[in-house]
Amino acid sequence: MALKIVLDECTSCGDCKPVCPTKSITDKGGIFKINKDTCTECEGEFDEPQCLAVCPAGDACIVPIAA
Repeated sequence: MALKIVLDECTSCGDCKPVCPTKSITDKGGIFKINKDTCTECEGEFDEPQCLAVCPAGDACIVPIAA
């Protein structure tokens, strides 16, 4: 499973990018995206996704990709 960033909720603060252990978060002009092919939701490394832990908008901004 992977996560995605809801653009309408993202404040473009950039807090998520440096904490991603798989370097799955990129930004282009302040628009942040999570690469679904490399995102592991931090499983096996942390108890919770690190991007979600630091995001000021929380689970309104960073959500699981619907299957």
